Order: sequence, then C-alpha cells, then structure tokens
Amino acid sequence: MSSERAIDRALGALWGGALGDALGMPTQTLSREEIVQAYGLIDDFVAPFAEHPVSHGLDAGAITDDTEQSLLLARQLVTDNGSFDEHRWVDALLEWERDVAARGLRDLLGPSTKRALEDIQRGVSTAIAGRGGDTNGAAMRVAPIGIATPLDPLERFVDRVEETCRVTHNTGAAIASAAAVAAAISAGISGANWRDAIGVAIDAARAAQMRGHETGAPNIAERIELACRIAGNSEPATAPERIVGEIGTDVASWQSVPAAFGLLHIAGGDTWQAGLIGARIGGDTDTVAAIACGMAGACAGLDALPRDRVGFVARVNGLDLMSLATSLLALRDRAETVAEAV
Repeated sequence: MSSERAIDRALGALWGGALGDALGMPTQTLSREEIVQAYGLIDDFVAPFAEHPVSHGLDAGAITDDTEQSLLLARQLVTDNGSFDEHRWVDALLEWERDVAARGLRDLLGPSTKRALEDIQRGVSTAIAGRGGDTNGAAMRVAPIGIATPLDPLERFVDRVEETCRVTHNTGAAIASAAAVAAAISAGISGANWRDAIGVAIDAARAAQMRGHETGAPNIAERIELACRIAGNSEPATAPERIVGEIGTDVASWQSVPAAFGLLHIAGGDTWQAGLIGARIGGDTDTVAAIACGMAGACAGLDALPRDRVGFVARVNGLDLMSLATSLLALRDRAETVAEAV
C-alpha cells in the first residue's frame, strides 16, 4: 500500500500540473509584453480577455488540453490495469477532441498529435504516424506515467514513456522530453527533492534521446542543463527573460520542456511561484507552467500547494483527483513488487 507521502506527492503532481495549466491558460500564445499590456502583473488566476485567440470564453482557473489529456492518459492506464493500447489511445484522443469542439473551445489537439491522428485515419500505421512529432504534447500529458512507474530499471522506465509517445511523438526529442518530465515526477514520488529530481530527469533524457526517429532537434538533456545553468547564474528578476531569449518557450519540445525545468529552478521548487513565473513568461505558457508545476508538486507534495487555490481550480473544473492518484500509485506498487521478484 502506498505511503501517505507518496499519496501527497502524487496529488501534488496532479494538482500542481492543473494549477500551472490554469495560471498559464489566459496568457498562452502571447508575448511577455502582450501579457503585461493585457493583464498587468499576474499574481493569481485571471480570465482571458474576450478576443483571446485560444482561451476566449474560459473562466479564471479553467484548465486546458494539458491537464485534460494528462487525466485522459491516467484514466486509460487505470482502466487498462497499467497496460497501454495504442489503438485505444488514438480513439480516446479523437473522442476528446470531438468533445472539446462540441464545447465550442479552440484549444484542440496540438500540431504533432493532430497530424499523426489524421494520418492514422487515412490508413497510416501507428508505428510511423508519429515520426515527425517533435513538439511538447507528449511531455505535457506524461505525468501519470511518472506517478505509476518506478524509475528502476531506467531502461524499462523509458520503455513505458516511449510507448505512450510512439503514436503521436515518435521522435528522439519528444521522447527524451517526456522521459525527463516523467522521471522528475517519479523521482519526486519516491522522495527526491527538486534539485535531485532534475538530475534524474537529465539522465532519463540522455537514455531516451536515441529512441524514435531522428529529426535533427537539439539534445534535450543538454538543453535542460543549459536552462538550469541560466536559472542558477541569473538574478530571479532577469532569469525568465534569459530563458525566453536563450531557450525559448514555444511548442517545440526543445524549447518549452527545458524552459519548464528552468522555471522549476528559478522558483526554488515552489509550485505556486513556478506557475506565476510560467504565466508571465510568454509563449506556450499553459504547457510550460503545467510541466514546471507538476514536477514541483511531485517533489513538494500537495501540502506545499496553496489549498485555497487548489480548491478554486477544483470547483471551477469539477475535479476530484484523489481516486485517480491512489489508482496510479497502486499500479506503481504492483510494478515495484514485480521488479523485486525478478
């Protein structure tokens, strides 16, 4: 049975991701300058302005595709008792997009996922549909794998990450990015602090970089190391601007994922502060903030999150994540038992 600490950290990962996502929702696609012009200094959840190109019509505190797809993956893992069926995953993503469209929202499938699913619907094999997917979609939704999967052995851990990436993001950059995020979360579940979790994440990225198809993208482990050096060698007030200039915060996996690690470092592992920095940084803010806060939450636990803000997001979105967290940890417990028996 999972310990109270593991449950606290699993909830920290899930709720941290949701908080970061909701904080970054009204600022996604905007530049740092546009964010200040539209909202001033963001220090809490805000509603998007009426003409927002993606988030218009959403309430303050609303989550986006980052959290919804993460929870979609979590539910499939639990329903399938830890196994992963690519065809069921394709069906789940297509059904999710139909539901989002029916709700009148514009925050639909990302470019890599959409392209891969369209190819599959035209008859392309799932083994090659994701060969060009090098954006951050796999990394943004991978938290459940980190919660449900122990890190040891690392190769098996990367196998689990890769199988969830293959259909839509079957490239070295995307798989390495997802492996880094999942590894940081898994390390947090096991008790690591945020600094140690970053080290584990870099090791996982190195192990995963050669998986999938090569696209000529930058090395993810090196980009994470660079982002963390920038964060560690800069004043907190100037570090985000340097992250934007030297790393980038676009949807490319080699930008937004290393940037999220930089934010985790700048915030000193503080989940709420990481989310605020992410909401202000510009670019793919909801994804950067969601990833950074999910990792921070896994390392700090739910008790370190502002409970009133968690409650607010829960009410706005009708979320209750306890059952999902405990179910994912049950899968982790079983995997650890199997590993010990081998």
